[in-house]
Amino acid sequence: MYPKHNNMYQLKNNFSLKENNTFAIPAVAKYYLTLETPADLYGFFQNNSSLRNEKRLFLGAGSNLLFVHDFDGLVIHPQIGGIRIVKEAQNHVEVEVGAGVVWDHFVEWCVNKGFYGIENLSLIPGNVGAVPVQNIGAYGAEASSVISRVKGIDLESNENIDFLQKDCLFGYRTSLFKEKLKEQFLVTSVNFQLTRKPGFKIQYEGLEAKVSQFGEINLQNIRRAIIAIREIKLPNPAVFGNAGSFFKNPIVSALMAKSLQEIYPEIPTYPIGADLVKVAAGWLIDKAGWKGRIVGNAAIHENQALVIINKGGATGEEIFNLSKLVAADVLQKFNIELEREVQVL
Repeated sequence: MYPKHNNMYQLKNNFSLKENNTFAIPAVAKYYLTLETPADLYGFFQNNSSLRNEKRLFLGAGSNLLFVHDFDGLVIHPQIGGIRIVKEAQNHVEVEVGAGVVWDHFVEWCVNKGFYGIENLSLIPGNVGAVPVQNIGAYGAEASSVISRVKGIDLESNENIDFLQKDCLFGYRTSLFKEKLKEQFLVTSVNFQLTRKPGFKIQYEGLEAKVSQFGEINLQNIRRAIIAIREIKLPNPAVFGNAGSFFKNPIVSALMAKSLQEIYPEIPTYPIGADLVKVAAGWLIDKAGWKGRIVGNAAIHENQALVIINKGGATGEEIFNLSKLVAADVLQKFNIELEREVQVL
């Protein structure tokens, strides 16, 4: 049985996705579905059962996608809003947030409320629904550390399912929803366990020095500092289309990291446990000579080598081909294989 619904969905055919991806690639979706409530999805498939077996793509703000071709299938775009406190205690608060809420609007809301835990993730583009899928992170913090529950719909079983944090299989920029349940489990809301007690993480990449420029160490100044840093390093997608960091920071063995440090003492590295080390991909790309280079209508950003930008009129294929050139050079120079953070379609 389908749950009750009010059919607040909208379906469009041959819909341009240029305004729905931050690279501004003019791809077209065969079908484009917007939802305002979780129940809308049940209503849609009840009325459009023939589309249930179409290839699917769950689309939020499109800030982590690169379209190389048109999408010959069904794009599902949840616009589910709402931020509500579901539990409160003396030191903690649990907040449920709709998948369609802009992530940075939620971060700002938490900072204004005095809730600690996600301030380091300020100004990361995208909507809340993508946060557990990608397990976003920045400046020594990851979303998985504060996610308590992920709610959504499994399109194979046609059921509402809740996943507790321990069941989400979170890893570095990955999760159960990005791997095993990719395009099968539609996130409708996410619960975050936040604290009222200060627990700052400002020891990453000169953040503490930047915060001090704004005054005392507090939530507001940490957010201000991170926004200031990101605005310098990262281009505005409205000016130059981009998806932020195009590659993940590679993780190598401690032995390999030590060998690299002997040759390049300045290489930025971050230990992960006893045997693994994360290496800064942006540094590798810069050292391979790609920072600021332009190929056709695509380029590596001059201030942050991790970012590939659309200089204007670039196709998805141009951007993808540039990423392959960069990865090939890094592999040749350092024997390190870069993995794309951006999903290529």
